[in-house]
Amino acid sequence: MSDISALAQNLAQQHASGKLLVMPTVWDTFSAKVAVEAGFESLTIGSHPVADSIGSADGEQMDFADYLAVVQRITSSVDVPVSADVESGYGLDPKELFERVAAAGAVGVNIEDVLHREGGRVRERQEHADYIHGVRQAADAAGIDFVINGRTDAVKLADKFADPLGEAIERIKLMEQAGARSVYPVALADADQVRQAVQSVGIPVNVTAHPVTAHAAGDLAALRELGVRRVSFGPLWQMWLAEVSGRQLGEWL
Repeated sequence: MSDISALAQNLAQQHASGKLLVMPTVWDTFSAKVAVEAGFESLTIGSHPVADSIGSADGEQMDFADYLAVVQRITSSVDVPVSADVESGYGLDPKELFERVAAAGAVGVNIEDVLHREGGRVRERQEHADYIHGVRQAADAAGIDFVINGRTDAVKLADKFADPLGEAIERIKLMEQAGARSVYPVALADADQVRQAVQSVGIPVNVTAHPVTAHAAGDLAALRELGVRRVSFGPLWQMWLAEVSGRQLGEWL
């Protein structure tokens, strides 16, 4: 576990640096190597693009063992720390989730509050924080400086909450207290929403950006000015490659 420990410490230090950290979202060894060769010092693995790459679907419809096999191939192919999106945990208890992800070589996870295996039920605020705390405890007991990115879909699920942004902010506060090293309120729509999220916690706030068109709140410089400290691409890099490839390949028809 020494290599895992060193990689985890590296990723934790990147998150604690105060700098804006861009972690490209990859889905196979090819995309991972492209990102590392471009100069990125850490990566995320996205469940959505992985599912698309193996002919499955997002929403915990992959077999978790199949997903972890992809994670292990990626982590074995690069020498930078890698975090894996585990959706809401695939029904596993926090300790088993940590152990299986760490065994696959990942030193961080993204954990969301929508339980796809329960018909899309959204975890209660404290319930989600407690799950994250369980992963934190398991990692700490193993001596691994694991990076948990706590995600909430409260803004995205606007019809479920009277004040979606306010709900998201309360959730990311609880996740910080539970031991998350970064938080991810998805679907922030503008600079004001991003600013409010950033100002509510002391750890990095993650936003999803498009590799070409960036984010609704602005480009990399604008996000840095707003205080954003973590950027990932979700499925957008893979989707953009598909669009560009489709247009170019079409020229040969």
